[in-house]
Amino acid sequence: MQHRQRQKQKVKAKLAKVKDPGLLIGGHRIGLGEQKRLQLDMPPLYTDTNMGIPVFVQRGKRPGPTFFVSAAIHGDELNGIEIVSRLIKSRSIKNLRGTLIAIPMVNVYGVLNQSRYLPDRRDLNRCFPGSKKGSLAGRIARLFLDEVVSKCDFGIDLHTGAIHRSNLPQIRANLDDDATLQMAKAFGVPVLLNADIRDGSLRQAAADEGCKVLLYEAGQALRYDEFSIRAGVKGIISVMRQIGMLNKTKSTGHKIKQFVARQSGWVRANESGFVMHQAQLGDYVAKDDVLATIANPFGEPLGSITSPAEGVVIGKQNIPLAQEGEAIYHIAYFLKPDAVAEHVELLQDNLVTIESPIVY
Repeated sequence: MQHRQRQKQKVKAKLAKVKDPGLLIGGHRIGLGEQKRLQLDMPPLYTDTNMGIPVFVQRGKRPGPTFFVSAAIHGDELNGIEIVSRLIKSRSIKNLRGTLIAIPMVNVYGVLNQSRYLPDRRDLNRCFPGSKKGSLAGRIARLFLDEVVSKCDFGIDLHTGAIHRSNLPQIRANLDDDATLQMAKAFGVPVLLNADIRDGSLRQAAADEGCKVLLYEAGQALRYDEFSIRAGVKGIISVMRQIGMLNKTKSTGHKIKQFVARQSGWVRANESGFVMHQAQLGDYVAKDDVLATIANPFGEPLGSITSPAEGVVIGKQNIPLAQEGEAIYHIAYFLKPDAVAEHVELLQDNLVTIESPIVY
């Protein structure tokens, strides 16, 4: 009986290969069960320099969703590059169903220049869907949309805070869509932010293509943050299990509960001066709690930054200098923010740094 079942499985696998025309990306055709590294050719620069977007593709032998993971749409957001690197080396993805398309850096020019922007000074994440005959940013956006995103059912776009700003690991997505909400919950970080889709963003273009996308924010620009990286790799693999690409496993560690915030806002400096932070990422803050104090160069207090409402700190400026009106703290507002802070600590416990490498 077992022999017959094996024979049937072999026949089905052969038929699937015959029926599958292969996935075409950048002129390369990838068949079932194949793994390939390739490059998407970008428009040449005026220096006659040719560059490409690196792409890793792994197709399972069994049918399933097509899923992309992209990093460094902003060239100074480096955490995602390491997340993709660890993901494609993970043993967990060796027997997947469907197709994984992993892009360690979309804005290659920005990574090279350690800059958020492209050489034409445009923000790539405001240039989608782009155009084949548009600006440099528009052409790269169109290339990435046509060759990767349009072929996918699901995706995760990896980001960090801007320069001199750190973000608590969080998911931003259209949480009013049930399938997207289930993906967000599967990712396993406590803070889920229901974020409006911005015009020209990758998320908007993906939604127009019928691809459901999560945006993972964690860490700061031009830095690797081990906690954020580990949370990112674990979260992506958890989502792949949730959408049926990988077998589900019994959860280990503390149970992490997700909290949805439908409002968030930046608290700004009310004076110009030198900042002494009191609140840190993940802290629960009550209304009127002092988040930071501001002093002049002689150390004399000028004022304090206070929380306008109860919430959890999900982003903060790191540089201890502030101009009046500058955004210093990003706070998400929840019904029970003290519970959110507790589950942030549980996430940290689950991802505690150890000397030996983690197997995902």
